[in-house]
Amino acid sequence: MKNFGCILFLFVLSVQASAQIDSAYIRPYDNKFMFLGFMTKDMLMLVSETPEKEFSYMPNNPVELGLGFGWNNTILYAAYGYGFDFMRDKALGKTKSFDFQWHTYGRKYAFDLFVQRYKGFYMENEKVKTDFVLCPDLQVHQYGVNAEYIFNHKRFSYKAAFNQSERQLRSAGSLLLGGGIYLSDIRSDSSFVYGERHDLKNFQFGVNIGYAYTWVLGKHWHITGATTVGIHFGSETIGRFGKDRLEVYPTVLPRIGAAYNQRDWALAFFFVGSMNYSKLTDDDAVGLFAGTFQLTYFKRIADIPFLSSLLSRR
Repeated sequence: MKNFGCILFLFVLSVQASAQIDSAYIRPYDNKFMFLGFMTKDMLMLVSETPEKEFSYMPNNPVELGLGFGWNNTILYAAYGYGFDFMRDKALGKTKSFDFQWHTYGRKYAFDLFVQRYKGFYMENEKVKTDFVLCPDLQVHQYGVNAEYIFNHKRFSYKAAFNQSERQLRSAGSLLLGGGIYLSDIRSDSSFVYGERHDLKNFQFGVNIGYAYTWVLGKHWHITGATTVGIHFGSETIGRFGKDRLEVYPTVLPRIGAAYNQRDWALAFFFVGSMNYSKLTDDDAVGLFAGTFQLTYFKRIADIPFLSSLLSRR
């Protein structure tokens, strides 16, 4: 994506609360609008393990900078990464990537969408730690969707943790229950080897369970940690599902958030990741580790009359 100098649009929709909340734990901010400035780093790492060796293939993509706009809990991000090549080590080769990650936090549900297409990786030389092996032919594609139900939604707010559209007044947590579907495609001319092949496909789906908790540290600070773990079932392709031997894979989705909030502005950091295996046997394993790091400044504005009038007509 960066190589084409394109703008990446990422919609993060947060459905307004229709359910009641415990006002002793959660309080919405009064602002109608929000402006954002952020720095973000996306990643997709491939790990291949055998009894003899372990290979880690990493992308060399730069940090992106972007702006955002929020209205009534609907936030639009626009990130731009081309031109920041000075932030990447050219000795590690060049990565071409399209990385679209959509994370939306509602009152009762959280949704994640991953569309990741990477080409060009580097691998650390096991014998000489300061040397690297370039893998320009290696391509990794991953597509996934995940959903979680938030049981304690009256007292725990994902919006407060990651959207800063609400304030968590007291520490609280919630049990999470959900599921996901993932499709991966790994291919290369020679860099990646699995058995006697240079490609690997995988389709999987399953359920996960976890827990999220926000620690309120005084009047302005809060830290959130959440993890779901699950079991997925899959095969090489959708068409082979049920025809080949059923494969079983573990999966993990971690989230970390920390923020400092004032009445009309906030500074927040978060990480959202996923860990899925495309192959897992007693002899070897192939895993994909994806995630996004983001540092964001939020500016809340109570109302902008002409924008309110314009948007209310649409």
